Amino acid sequence: MDLLFVADPLETFKTYKDSTFAMMREAARRGHGLLACEPRHLVWQRGGRVEATVRRITLTGDAHDWFTVQAESRLALADTGAVLMRKDPPFDSEFFYATHLLGQAEREGARVFNKPAALRDHPEKLAILEFPQFIGPTIVTRDPAAVRAFHAEHQDIILKPLDGMGGMGIFRVGPDGLNLGSIIETLNKGGTETIMVQRYLPEIVKGDKRVLVIGGEPVPFCLARIPQGSEIRGNLAAGGKGVAQPLSARDREIASSLGPILAARGLLLVGLDIIGDHLTEINVTSPTCFAEITEQAGFDVAKRFVDALEAALP
Repeated sequence: MDLLFVADPLETFKTYKDSTFAMMREAARRGHGLLACEPRHLVWQRGGRVEATVRRITLTGDAHDWFTVQAESRLALADTGAVLMRKDPPFDSEFFYATHLLGQAEREGARVFNKPAALRDHPEKLAILEFPQFIGPTIVTRDPAAVRAFHAEHQDIILKPLDGMGGMGIFRVGPDGLNLGSIIETLNKGGTETIMVQRYLPEIVKGDKRVLVIGGEPVPFCLARIPQGSEIRGNLAAGGKGVAQPLSARDREIASSLGPILAARGLLLVGLDIIGDHLTEINVTSPTCFAEITEQAGFDVAKRFVDALEAALP
């Protein structure tokens, strides 16, 4: 069957670590056809269906020139076997509009993973609010006074924007409160934007763990992204070192509790971020770390994912 990947430009892929590429490679190994487009290629017109200008590609096995284009055509999304929404964050207005077009394609018969409505309903920072039993002390606000009160209570805090990715815009403020006012002003833009503030979790030195949940079931290995040097962020994009390791009992407890709930909402693939014993984010747009876990732990994450995808299709 043909699988359509709605993603960033193929030319930007770093195939040695790209999870979408890992999905493509496993799907091609099983004989599925590979189609690709970007969200900007989606179009709907009255009297028709949601379509896209897509490229049919084959994989070359070369690390640099990794694909060739066999054909380019206009295609209705409902005429594909499945649509995989793999556009990287940020979740901006254009991402939001793309989910509505994909939702219309669903009404026309397309099978879309992750489900567009579920993508909209689970912003990656705020989705944790539904599961307070698993998170550390947290406040979401645009009120500077509330942030200052939270700092006064917890002394060592992390401030982050709600639309960041890859560790972008994350600040730590210790007991001395140095630069707290300036950081609040920078992040909440004079009280016009909401931010998240959390108690600093010292367990970050052991890594910000990415736990993958596929079809409601946790992958048995996670990737601990360990901050390097004086950096407080473990994100790989911020220079963190990725170390694959088995899930802890707490990791498995969190993943096993959330997995069935999120899968029932149409989230085939989820990436939970866990620091120590605390859930910090629920990633649903384009969770990664397939390659690192597969290479280091020997567990084929892409195989597990395509198994789940095929099982979800009629």
